[in-house]
Amino acid sequence: MIRRGLCHQRTMARTHFSGFSYAQSVLLACAVLASVCHGQARQKVRDEVAAMKEDMQKIITYLNDGPGKHQTYDRLARFTDTIGHRLAGTPDMDRAIGYMRHELTADGLDNVHGEPAPVPNWVRGKESVTLMEPRVQNMAMLGLGPSVGTPVGGITAEVLVVTSFDELHNRSSEAKGKIVVFNQPWISYGVSVAYRSNGASEAAKVGGLAALVRSVTPFSINSPHTGGMQYADGVEKIPTACITVEDAEMLARMASRGTEIVIKLDMEAKDLGMVTSANTVAEVRGSTRPEQVVLVSGHLDSWDVGQGAMDDGGGAFISWQALSTIRHLGLKPRRTVRAVLWTGEEWGGFGSFKYHGDHKNDSKNMDIVMESDSGVFQATGLRFTGSKAAKAIVTECMKYMTPFNASAVFDGADGTDIDWWFQQGVPGGSLDNENKKYFDFHHSNGDTMTVMDPDQLDVGATLWTVAAYCIASLDEMLPRA
Repeated sequence: MIRRGLCHQRTMARTHFSGFSYAQSVLLACAVLASVCHGQARQKVRDEVAAMKEDMQKIITYLNDGPGKHQTYDRLARFTDTIGHRLAGTPDMDRAIGYMRHELTADGLDNVHGEPAPVPNWVRGKESVTLMEPRVQNMAMLGLGPSVGTPVGGITAEVLVVTSFDELHNRSSEAKGKIVVFNQPWISYGVSVAYRSNGASEAAKVGGLAALVRSVTPFSINSPHTGGMQYADGVEKIPTACITVEDAEMLARMASRGTEIVIKLDMEAKDLGMVTSANTVAEVRGSTRPEQVVLVSGHLDSWDVGQGAMDDGGGAFISWQALSTIRHLGLKPRRTVRAVLWTGEEWGGFGSFKYHGDHKNDSKNMDIVMESDSGVFQATGLRFTGSKAAKAIVTECMKYMTPFNASAVFDGADGTDIDWWFQQGVPGGSLDNENKKYFDFHHSNGDTMTVMDPDQLDVGATLWTVAAYCIASLDEMLPRA
């Protein structure tokens, strides 16, 4: 208070002498004071982060040249080879949850437990697509979840091929009693996924018996890519599945020649209602402010094909690795670092929705929520959602990733499982990486450990650990304004 008065007095004397009005002098003095305080705060953060240099070097060495080298890969490989794919609501996912709780406890982490969450229970069953005319050919396919099944004996019908919803609507008079095939081009996942999500209902609106959707991928070696779909209210539920890019284009060529196409679709898919699954939680308890939390996460569930190594085994396991590294190095962050391995993400975030509902009253103590769910290829930096002041602090922390060319801080964190928190003003982070091939393998039988690279996982785990430990160790939580 006294120092502020002196500063104000001296500034006033100088500005008055320069001919400023009293009001202008006050405003200028406030601006000067704010600038000084802001500069002091920035320097304080720089000093704090710089003081972590020894701990950060331990993290980097442990994960890239020490006992932690390739540990993330080895743990993920053992898990995916043992459990395989794990659709939420199935016994496979139950086994995955039990496996992880055992491993996290054996790793010496704190407060390992599960938190129940309701998820859909959809069973694929036997399924097939067969081209009957102009020739017989078995076609690679995967039903979309939670599609209804076909009647016993399947559906055999002529085919209408379209490239867009607009074309379907323009040719609606041709669709009644047919199987509609969407041969939509790949534009981007965000655009093209609309056909997977809404194709069945759009086809049903014009009298289609079923919908087959070109897989949502920019690259294919005759590989179908499954995923989630949804039925519109008040519209008949018809079966829907994805077919390969190659077969969708073949059918489009046939149709362009005027060839009559007949397909038989057979799906045993069943929606068995809701069952209880669980989010898996582990912590390194904070040394002085344990009630404040830095949350790192990935989703443990996957689709029921491949191994779910990329989507999202990598994200889940670098989250485990971050806690494991902090724990095994004996580091003592001020705040609790918590890992949550979500269930039900592939169904639209059922697990994280329940978690947020159970914990939303703790939002004032959530320092940052982070999720990795876009692959763990070569890391390039961190995507961040939050205030300008918070981003500046995170940027200081990320400078430790400069040797890996992964120190950038980009605007806009993303993640199905953490979006709920952004609405409450909680800062968020997500891994940014060179994932151009991500949708080549996404939701397909190609999502296996062969996609994963041990060194890239190490760098991803390093970034995740550096960011979490740095933020958890600062004197103050990240500012929200």
